[in-house]
Amino acid sequence: MMEMIDLLSLLVGGWKPYMVIICSGCCSQEIEDAMPNLLVVETSTRGEASVSRHLTKRFVANWQGENPSGVVVRRDLAKDALPHVTMPWLSAYFTPPQSHTSDMVDQLSLSDTLVAELLAADELVIATPVYNYNVPASLKAWVDHIVRKGLTLGFDGKGLLIGKKATVILASGGVYGEASPIDHLNFAPRYLEAILNVFGITDVRVVHGGGAKAVDLGEASMEAFVDAFIPPNRAAA
Repeated sequence: MMEMIDLLSLLVGGWKPYMVIICSGCCSQEIEDAMPNLLVVETSTRGEASVSRHLTKRFVANWQGENPSGVVVRRDLAKDALPHVTMPWLSAYFTPPQSHTSDMVDQLSLSDTLVAELLAADELVIATPVYNYNVPASLKAWVDHIVRKGLTLGFDGKGLLIGKKATVILASGGVYGEASPIDHLNFAPRYLEAILNVFGITDVRVVHGGGAKAVDLGEASMEAFVDAFIPPNRAAA
């Protein structure tokens, strides 16, 4: 008979999840690395018409081809909208855990779930359209829920998510870059890369699907547009 204990508490501080298998009647323990875990956070409300979702679909297919035993966890902020932080939430946030009331525990319960998803991930993908040069409010709400001292940030302000990788996938109508007259307004990828760095995630890749309006205007097919930014890899085929 085997008893399996999930040590999720080891996630804090950059630990990867482990499964400890204890065999009754013996002294040996076997520790196995968990399967690769990819957390996918999506925001677009446009469903199948969403360019960012199609880019993400291709990225995930490629990742699964390279990690056939990997686990994909999805957090869809368009399907399950998050509440923005409130005064009761902030009160709970700034109160030491040992002093939490039952209401404070309830206030932070969703945040705890979101943080646990992030801590369990080896790799993170954030996929978003660009609204008015920045990220949608739904994505900002997710960020606010996962900024947690002692979990994602140390009490000295240093990030605790060392060793994780992140990919930021954006779709925007405008085209940015050094030669673009609107490049100084390209806030969305800069903000996301900055907040990921704050968490301690420095291995950040940005895939910016600029000019996505060409798909809506019928000037480019969705498949051709996706191929240009995230080509299919052979492992995913």
